Amino acid sequence: MFNGTVDVIIKGFASLIFLFFVIKLLGKKQISQLNIFDYVIGISLGNIAAEMTINSDITIINAFIAMAIYGFVSLFVSFITTKSILARRFISGVPVVLIEHGKISREQLKKVKLDVNDLMQDAREDGIFDITEVDYAIMEVSGKVTFLLKSDFDTATRKDLKIKIDDKGLVANLIMDGNIMENNLEAIGKDRKWLLNKVKERKMKVEDIFLLTCNNKEEIMIYDKNYQVGNSVLE
Repeated sequence: MFNGTVDVIIKGFASLIFLFFVIKLLGKKQISQLNIFDYVIGISLGNIAAEMTINSDITIINAFIAMAIYGFVSLFVSFITTKSILARRFISGVPVVLIEHGKISREQLKKVKLDVNDLMQDAREDGIFDITEVDYAIMEVSGKVTFLLKSDFDTATRKDLKIKIDDKGLVANLIMDGNIMENNLEAIGKDRKWLLNKVKERKMKVEDIFLLTCNNKEEIMIYDKNYQVGNSVLE
């Protein structure tokens, strides 16, 4: 019994490690971005890993070979779909228009096996509580429904209102939990000496700082280890 338990533990860790590298090889996709083929591959890989762990008749080598086959097939299909529009349409599918010019298409809803209640729920999750405000609704190949509001209900942009707002750009984390982030410093064109001077000006120590951020206008915000906000200084 003890040997069997050890075998399960070893196989479990081995399957997780190999599965991690296979998924890493396949690329980063969120669950909502998976098409049908990606979903099937993911389920198959998970089943193989689980069977490998608890089924003593399956050897580690055979399980690794099976996972590798699924992984390489997925890579091959990804390559084909990037080269061929017809293959991409067949495997990944095409977007389906569910609402056009404010009119709901029953035929298209039946085609994607979606009822009006599901459509209303998707709209509410997107912050739309009145379906009559929608001009277009499209089901993407991932299964997510995207909405385009009618012009009367669309949110006005700063450009529409002619409001000019300065762009602060991305915020760089320069100190995290008392540690200086050297790569981030280099990315914004600053050095350690510059950062230490900024910290010294505020009569603080690096090890006492939980988070220090800086935007492209060199506006600095500091949070100490008690999560209190320090001074923000415009340079």
